[in-house]
Amino acid sequence: MPKPHHEIDVWSVEGQFQHLIYSPKGAVEGFLIDTDGVPTQFVTDPQDPATLTLFGKMKQGQSVTVEGTEPPPSPKGEAVHSIYKFERLATVDGKESKPPQPPAEVSGKIVRFNYAKHGAVNGVVLDNGDFVHTKPDGFDGLDLKVGDKISAEGAMRPLVTGEGRVVEAITVNGKPVGPAH
Repeated sequence: MPKPHHEIDVWSVEGQFQHLIYSPKGAVEGFLIDTDGVPTQFVTDPQDPATLTLFGKMKQGQSVTVEGTEPPPSPKGEAVHSIYKFERLATVDGKESKPPQPPAEVSGKIVRFNYAKHGAVNGVVLDNGDFVHTKPDGFDGLDLKVGDKISAEGAMRPLVTGEGRVVEAITVNGKPVGPAH
């Protein structure tokens, strides 16, 4: 059973940026840092362009402090190095890192649910065409249904269709979504 939101351990790891890690489809799905000679991998959402914004122009050897959570054990076996789920880039070369864009707010009426690749609900689509992405673990605690009016806050970017936006929800109706950031 997953830990409740308030019990999730977020680790702060310091090291030198090494390189991006690519998915088989060519997206960025993480990055590697060197922590006192130990490789440490941070896994990111390959659909989130913020990863490329944060790390795409970073140079090998830059000093970083990265926050992450420990993922559950992989059914594919033991990792060859430390792995964390990326939560936040805290510092770069000793300076506080700023989010790529300030949170924005969107509101509307839910017209349908959206689903992750494995079939779980990972957000909602609103009557204005916006997609509010909550991830499956974030959606579970929101008690939403089609027809509900909602407001959501988070980083926003255009959908690839050119109509509507995707919001990486931090809050929905004032309630925090998913693990602490």
